[in-house]
Amino acid sequence: MDGPAHRFLADGRLHLQHGPIDLVLRAWGAEAAVAQAQAAAVARFATVLGELVGELPELRKAMSERPRVEGRIARRMVAACRRHRDFVTPMAAVAGAVADEILEAMCEAGPLDKAFVNDGGDIALHLTEGETLAIGVAGDFSRGPVPALNGRVTLRHQDGIGGIATSGRQGRSFSLGLADSVTVLARDAAGADAAATLIANAVDLPGHPGVERVPATALDPDSDLGARLVTVAVPVLSAAEIDAALEAGRRRAAGFREAGLIRSAALMLQGRSVSLEDPSILDNRREIRP
Repeated sequence: MDGPAHRFLADGRLHLQHGPIDLVLRAWGAEAAVAQAQAAAVARFATVLGELVGELPELRKAMSERPRVEGRIARRMVAACRRHRDFVTPMAAVAGAVADEILEAMCEAGPLDKAFVNDGGDIALHLTEGETLAIGVAGDFSRGPVPALNGRVTLRHQDGIGGIATSGRQGRSFSLGLADSVTVLARDAAGADAAATLIANAVDLPGHPGVERVPATALDPDSDLGARLVTVAVPVLSAAEIDAALEAGRRRAAGFREAGLIRSAALMLQGRSVSLEDPSILDNRREIRP
């Protein structure tokens, strides 16, 4: 496997890649501070994959088995998943935890006005007073395999949101549910990542004869989900079926918000959507619009 690589994109973003980890990040602020943050991101990223690979056996254990980890990113993953009672392994938070770790390295390197780290759609963000960041939300798969941009969320420093994550059947990982996508806003990206995974699992119609599922290990022998059945095909559903599946996911999301684990969520399935809106964001017209 080639080592970690980095390059600047035409619009000023920095692209970091090593094996399966692919990040795009950007920082705003004084020129010197931005340069320091970029250098810190490159330096911290150099060891990320090796750290995770070294702890994979523990990171693939269910939280009920109390995985024992040492690395900073692994500890972030465990902390994000420990908050949930559902079956989950620390791997449910891996992308968000990597984004959080790189963002922290950037912010420690120099004072930034704002910054983000995007790990395949799971985003850690930093905003100072008076700054905003607009992020597009993709999730409408009704017209084909490439999702349409069907929402936008604009965040401010006072919103207290440091992470946005998306999960679902159309994403990079396996899902136990039917959702095309579930996007979650939370205090950090690792927490948003874990919650999005579990909410997407809850968008479901248990026992539906048209839904095809196979053991996760049939698709990936190393999957942390083991023999649990993951969704591989969903038939065209009736409006009533879609509404029922989305409502199941919405209830899970509402429970997470009640517990203080997330701030907001948008759930999407076959062209229909529901959102769990945060009143403080709504009041400032910062809601996710399906």
